[in-house]
Formats: sequence, structure tokens, C-alpha cells
Amino acid sequence: MVNGQVEALFDLSAEDFGKIIIAYEPVWAIGTGKTATAEQAQDMHAHIRKVVEEKYGKAVAEDTSILYGGSCKPSNAKELFAKPDVDGGLIGGAALEAESFLGIIEAC
Repeated sequence: MVNGQVEALFDLSAEDFGKIIIAYEPVWAIGTGKTATAEQAQDMHAHIRKVVEEKYGKAVAEDTSILYGGSCKPSNAKELFAKPDVDGGLIGGAALEAESFLGIIEAC
């Protein structure tokens, strides 16, 4: 499923692909408050980056920003963002409270 979603972008030139940001959130995490472990997020982000590398090459894959979007909060942000293929977060509900959002910023 993820491969098909990423590959749907493969009509783009390498130059245009380099202008996009990919956000990944596990289907089971959408709207549930559940979060993937940092290892699960890393595994999927690495997989996405590999799919991009196979089409556009290593340089484009390494330059592609891949954000994690599954219930990132102050309590898990540092561990998620420490993973080499997790380039940041697509912050949802945690951004609605200033203290919570500040906790995520401080984790970076």
C-alpha cells in the first residue's frame, strides 16, 4: 500500500520530486492517539526512502524529507526524531496546546 502511494508520485521529474515533503502516518494511528514505536517509524521511513532511491537515486532519496505524523507528542518526539530516516513530525492535535507543542519543539 505504501509503495503504491509513493510510486504514484513517480511521474514527477527528479527535480520536481525534490520539492516535495512526504508525511507518513500508519493507518491504524489516524485519529486514534496510538503511536508507532520509534523503531517501527524508522523501519517504514527507511523503506519509503529506499523506494525513492530505487527510482531517483541516492542523492534525491537522502534529500527527501520524510515526516512522521502518527500522534507525535512531547513524550515520544525526542526518540522519534533521533531516528536517522525520521526527518521531523507532522504535528496534529499536540500543536493545539502551547505547552504540548513547546515540549515537541524542545525535544528537537
